Amino acid sequence: MQLAAGKTPKVLALPAVLTAPIRLDVVQAVHASMNKNRRQAFSVNVDAGHQTSAESWGTGRAVARIPRVGGGGTSRSGQGAFGNMCRGGRMFAPTKTWRRWHRKINVNQRRFALVSALAASALPSVVMAPGHRIGGVAEVPLVVASEQVKNVAKTHEAASLLEKLNAFADVEKSKATKKVRRGVGKMRNRRYVQRRGPLVVYDSKTDRITQGFRNLPGVDLCDVTRLNLLQLAPGGHLGRFVIWTEAAFAKLDSIYGTASRPSAKVDYHLPRSLLANPDITRIFNSDEIQSKLRPAKKLSVQRHLKKNPLTNFGALIKLNPYAKTLRRRELLLQEARKKKKQTLLQQRRQAAAAKGKSKPAAKKPAAKPKAKKPKIVKKQKDLKKASKKFHKLLLSA
Repeated sequence: MQLAAGKTPKVLALPAVLTAPIRLDVVQAVHASMNKNRRQAFSVNVDAGHQTSAESWGTGRAVARIPRVGGGGTSRSGQGAFGNMCRGGRMFAPTKTWRRWHRKINVNQRRFALVSALAASALPSVVMAPGHRIGGVAEVPLVVASEQVKNVAKTHEAASLLEKLNAFADVEKSKATKKVRRGVGKMRNRRYVQRRGPLVVYDSKTDRITQGFRNLPGVDLCDVTRLNLLQLAPGGHLGRFVIWTEAAFAKLDSIYGTASRPSAKVDYHLPRSLLANPDITRIFNSDEIQSKLRPAKKLSVQRHLKKNPLTNFGALIKLNPYAKTLRRRELLLQEARKKKKQTLLQQRRQAAAAKGKSKPAAKKPAAKPKAKKPKIVKKQKDLKKASKKFHKLLLSA
């Protein structure tokens, strides 16, 4: 906690609400709904585009059936009216004031989003991400002693206090971003836009600082009992730079409760993380876990060449063991046919030889020169030998 110059800083316990889980999805959903609840209803005039007497000419005149202005003697007569495509007609689906402008939000969801925004404001990295200038600030969350804020009734006093805390750079940053709003809004009493500066949270019962801080550019004020998500997470972005008064900071535990102390809100308990340390990778890689694990198995994947059973006999037998029996039968039949053919051929040769002895020998015609057989490559010979060997092995089985 920041005290006056020359005094030793006081150490305060961190409220439990500032260690709550940060849920960006809940914050964005609740912020989107809350932002709709301050809209003002608007609509066009119920009679707009219908303040003329017009009637359709019907069919048969080769013109569209849109209502047309009656009369004559003027260019307006015969012109289309009422439709959104017509000059001077109404808009398509005229807006009504009874549109569903507001959104109901579950109380627990609203509280969860608020608690997440508070917890995010206690992390320096998250606060710096939206662009808050907190490089010179002593600590985050920044708590100011009650004796320092009790006499801040003027703007120059508030500015000098922020300078002492090294937080005035954020106010100057906010002031430098002021510019004219784009669009029609500049003519509707909201001419300028600027970035947000620090949010000062105080206790209205003890602190009287509203008049001192309210005129500083970008600075917002909020009572600790009436914290608002629209101020803690403007635009649905977490990480607002919050300056706490000592009284407001001390009240947080009584308002939101702790693990052992009930909250001032009825039936409310602070949300707690399922894991104390959500860094799962760090847990897995810790020595405690790694020492209990077995070494990783090295999976050796054996890739087999797929063989075609139509061309590979071994693959065919794996699929159909009966193929071996069929092949054996086929080879036996081939051998039987071959033997029968040889015996038949031998008998015919013997008969022909017996006939030839009785008749005078006829002159043989000159034998034609035999065509040279192509030389069989050694590899092919080896294959033939292997196949003959395989057939014999099958026959013997």
